[in-house]
Amino acid sequence: MSENVGGQSTSVVLQKERHLKWEALDVVERALMGLSGLLLAVFTVTVLLDVTTRFTGTPILWLQEVTLGAFVWGVFVGGAVAVRRNEHFLLARIARSLEGRRRLMLETTSHLILLAVALFLAFFGFAFFLLGFGIHSQPSGTPVAVITAAIPVSGAFIALFTVERLVNGWRGGFESEEDDQFETYAEEGGAGE
Repeated sequence: MSENVGGQSTSVVLQKERHLKWEALDVVERALMGLSGLLLAVFTVTVLLDVTTRFTGTPILWLQEVTLGAFVWGVFVGGAVAVRRNEHFLLARIARSLEGRRRLMLETTSHLILLAVALFLAFFGFAFFLLGFGIHSQPSGTPVAVITAAIPVSGAFIALFTVERLVNGWRGGFESEEDDQFETYAEEGGAGE
């Protein structure tokens, strides 16, 4: 499913930091990326329809619920994908400047903090999800739990992807070829993180 065009892979799954990823989870990343794209499209179309129908004087009220759901799910699913792709808030710049034991300690600490946050999201997000069955959005009457389910789902995926990175980092180190390329790019005046 991955082609090589002009030296660049066309796969949705990034090959960046491949040594920190399990191939079995590539399918999950691909599915989550597809879902993120779909949610973005739904969000965009429903906002456009909502504005258009309100402008013409024939508002469709339930469009706001769909827009909200697509937005919330998109943010939380996208956050989980960002963890797998290492495109989230970490001490990446500092970590890339370190080597050996110092890098291992910093990466381990930051990933354990991220894992704690993910487990917090999963646990308390599930409790919030259960509360959502007692609250219904208007005008459709849909339980808010349909939207709040995104929180524990995201927490579970973030925890899974964090464990994946930790285990593989402990086995083979967190350093990668991208670190050297980033340093060269930064020295040449490229944007930093």
